[in-house]
Amino acid sequence: MENFYKQNITDALKILRTSIPAIQDRLRLDRSKDVATWTKIIDSKLLIRLSSDFPIMGTICGGGSSGKSSLFNSMVGKRVSPVGGSAGLNRRVLVSAHQEIFNRPNILPALFEPFGCLPDPLKDKKDLTVPGHPLYVLSDAVPQNLVLMDTPDFDTGAKGTYVNRDIALKALESSDILIYVFTNSNYNNRENTDFVSEMLTGIGMRKCFLVYRVYPNFEQEEVQEHAMTVARNLYGNEADRYVLGIYRADEDNSVAAGKRFMALRPVRKKDPSFIKALQDIDSSKLRLELLSSILKDVLIMAGDLLEHASISRDELRLYLDTLQTAQSHCVHEALQHFPMDLVVKRFVEIWMLTDPPYVKALRKTGRVVEFPFKVLLDTTKKVKDKLSGTKKIEPQKDFTDNIEEDLVNAVNSMHYKTVNPEISVSANLKDPVTRQMLEAVERIRAGNALKDNQNPHIKATEKQVSLTFFVSAHPVVFQEQEKLRNRDWKSVIESILSRRDLILDLSQGIEQELKDLAKSFRSKMGIWTKIRQTFSAFLNVVPATVAVTYILSTGDPVGAVGIKVKLTGLFGLHDLYALVAIPATTGLKRADQKQLDDMLGPIVQAWLNNKLKEVKDLFEQEITGGIIRAAKDAMDEADNLINQIQVNIEACEKALTAG
Repeated sequence: MENFYKQNITDALKILRTSIPAIQDRLRLDRSKDVATWTKIIDSKLLIRLSSDFPIMGTICGGGSSGKSSLFNSMVGKRVSPVGGSAGLNRRVLVSAHQEIFNRPNILPALFEPFGCLPDPLKDKKDLTVPGHPLYVLSDAVPQNLVLMDTPDFDTGAKGTYVNRDIALKALESSDILIYVFTNSNYNNRENTDFVSEMLTGIGMRKCFLVYRVYPNFEQEEVQEHAMTVARNLYGNEADRYVLGIYRADEDNSVAAGKRFMALRPVRKKDPSFIKALQDIDSSKLRLELLSSILKDVLIMAGDLLEHASISRDELRLYLDTLQTAQSHCVHEALQHFPMDLVVKRFVEIWMLTDPPYVKALRKTGRVVEFPFKVLLDTTKKVKDKLSGTKKIEPQKDFTDNIEEDLVNAVNSMHYKTVNPEISVSANLKDPVTRQMLEAVERIRAGNALKDNQNPHIKATEKQVSLTFFVSAHPVVFQEQEKLRNRDWKSVIESILSRRDLILDLSQGIEQELKDLAKSFRSKMGIWTKIRQTFSAFLNVVPATVAVTYILSTGDPVGAVGIKVKLTGLFGLHDLYALVAIPATTGLKRADQKQLDDMLGPIVQAWLNNKLKEVKDLFEQEITGGIIRAAKDAMDEADNLINQIQVNIEACEKALTAG
């Protein structure tokens, strides 16, 4: 079962190891040092150590002259570590294991990562008496899957200055289990046990063996009592859970002199021989228990990095929403003049071309054609020629100039907003997109991403129910912004103006919409007199050639004169209207005005919605497209990565709980 949970954790960690650096890079975040620290822990302390063939690292530790080196020599079957009566004789870590362990790929760098270097082979015992890199000797006597370390005394020195404390810390940090050797003179030394306790419980909850070097005449009960004093000083109330075994080594002058190996005997009846106890360790279970505390810390850090990425993703979405809303406004500003004559003429032609046969017959006899029709009939052929491409109808010069001026102003405004480090836009609180933007701001604020004068910030205006957003550009779009700044702006303007005819031309989309409108009107006007009455009013109030201006509004305007039509919001804009000013004929009846609204409104709306889309596409081709694509691509990737990270953090947490 432990293997099942360990495999789940391993698989989830591998995905997290890839996904978290990926999202940091994708969102151009500034946590590279934190991520590097996190990935180093994943690589050196978790992933490789969760491998089934990763050996147990057992460290012999203790105070001065406690017998550590004597025990090490006994376990490796060689007198390789100097022994004697002088405390602090050894100044380096000495390691021993089977040759096969040293041959395994990637094992040694992981084992000795805390030291920052790999061990060198021991050539001379005297090398151990001077500080330096860890040294090693190979031994077949050490249990097969164990790496054994002998450490310098951690209590040599006085008044808080311990000469070997740093190297002892590194050795203990790399350990899975500790073999703590103590004597009758220091078993109740709280300074020693407090230090070891900190090592055992502060860097993952390590278990240990207790080895008591004691006088031969000590009874087993007394030895066990002293040993349990040590155990409680190390682990508190959880001593029984974390002490793997208690052993005694009787004082022997020949052992102290290095002439004989140390012999260990179990103190408690339940404990096997020391070597068998080492061999019986369930390394998979032990490591999972040990690494669980490290894994918990790793998951906490992963959660923090995930939150940081999620906030950045929300900032990017808020910037994109703000940019697209600003673009919607600029696109509408580019269409402040409406070629009423051209659109209405084409609609009249479509209407007349789709008359039923009997109406066409009546028109030929002159029984239904009134003066207003006669005024426009002369233009029908011209409109037809324009649409067929045989002859172009030039709009009035002042109207063309107005179109160009509106387009240039809107383009310059959009360019400024796009390349600026900060973009601002006013939005209606009724708009769903505005509410989404506000929700993003609140999420970012809740994530403590907002500091004074940092992105994003928002302020409310005093105007009705609108808000003005001020949002800094996201690092994801910096490169595209720089590309836009480096473009020859004069050539961009010329390119856009060269396509200004798209505002004047009647596209295939408009053609179809006008045909659909004519069909819809006919279905609603089955009575001939109603058709006649409607067109009488309609054609009397619309001059044959006129450019009509519309006014953009984001709510119900007060005191507006003319026909009000609802427009398509290019980016979720709520209740966006155009007010089309129509030069009404004096004495126009209210009923005729209503019929005019009913007929002219849909025509105006069809044209505006179509042109808004075309101008928006033009803006994105020349100005905003690269930035919008960069933001959308980054958001899509970020969404996927954030989901992956969330799922795999939860998988690790679940496996930890279940295991």
